[in-house]
Amino acid sequence: MSTTVSEKVPGSRAAALGPTDMVQLLDPAGVRVADDLYDPLVADVTPDVLAKLYEDLVIVRRIDVEATALQRQGELGLWPPLLGQEAAQVGSARTLRPDDFVFTSYRENAVAYCRGVELPDLLRVWRGTAASGWNPYSVGMATPAIIIGAQTLHATGYALGCMKDGVDSVAVAYFGDGAMSQGDVNEAMVFAASFAAPVVFFCQNNQWAISEPVSLQAKGRLADRPPGFGIPSIRVDGNDVLAVMAATRSALDRARAGGGPTFIEAVTYRMGPHTTSDDPSRYVDPLQREEWAAKDPLARVEAHLRAQGVLTHALAASIQAAADDVAARFRAGCLALEEPAPLSVFDNVYATPHSGIARQRSQYAAYLEGFAPDGFKK
Repeated sequence: MSTTVSEKVPGSRAAALGPTDMVQLLDPAGVRVADDLYDPLVADVTPDVLAKLYEDLVIVRRIDVEATALQRQGELGLWPPLLGQEAAQVGSARTLRPDDFVFTSYRENAVAYCRGVELPDLLRVWRGTAASGWNPYSVGMATPAIIIGAQTLHATGYALGCMKDGVDSVAVAYFGDGAMSQGDVNEAMVFAASFAAPVVFFCQNNQWAISEPVSLQAKGRLADRPPGFGIPSIRVDGNDVLAVMAATRSALDRARAGGGPTFIEAVTYRMGPHTTSDDPSRYVDPLQREEWAAKDPLARVEAHLRAQGVLTHALAASIQAAADDVAARFRAGCLALEEPAPLSVFDNVYATPHSGIARQRSQYAAYLEGFAPDGFKK
């Protein structure tokens, strides 16, 4: 396919697409699609590299299935599935440098996996054993933001800090289509555009803001909004790991070259519920789900690799074994998480001692003593 370019910045290939165009390098049948603009950005993705990306896709789907099972078995309080969005997350996360910094919502568990977050750390919050999952600075990724869209402001601020420090690191903000209606997201884009912040706004348009379809909140394409703020957009097939990688590299190149922010709309589909507390059968048309199932992000890479003779039976078995091993360690790590001591809830509220917190801690300790005459684990 061809695309039209409305803006170019030195060192960048950011593009604005035509009315219906969407960057796609691997179609749902696994056939490679040529694109003069984006092909050079993935020229280094050999069949072997693509096979490793496929392994990532298989593993993060296996993690997601295992987490859903753990929640159904009462081991987790909640889980936000990413089923169907694996390519959008893996394709973008695998383009980042260690010194880039990621800000996400609560569904980007594949991004966290790619950033090196330890398996048990993905589950601490959902099992209720910690208020936060990991040290953000050890993996270059903030812990998930539950307030919809708030992380876009954090990412923009961090990006401005990178500018002040004189480094070419980039901040990436992940959010969903529902967040596009939030004031925080629009304010972040205004601020990022005004000060040319090196930030990538990565919107996973999975078609649903909980039970509200994207067609209800957006009468046009989401990618058409950011240019109004002065931010170029790329609309990409979010189920195509190659296209997502190319689009993200384009945006990162632009940011590192001083061109400012870029908005990426990764068009994908949430195949499961919003969270495990949701029942999508009450609002999703089964025919629509079947249509998207035919665009499965794993199936197209598998078909392509088999056609290339890369994905042999032996390699496929090896990848599946690796995914099963990860799932087993994931489950074991979940069950091994220890419940925190009750009074630890007051730890780390402030960096220095605080009289108000000390008073609350003392009062809560006295309250707990009333239920445990022989003492309790402090």
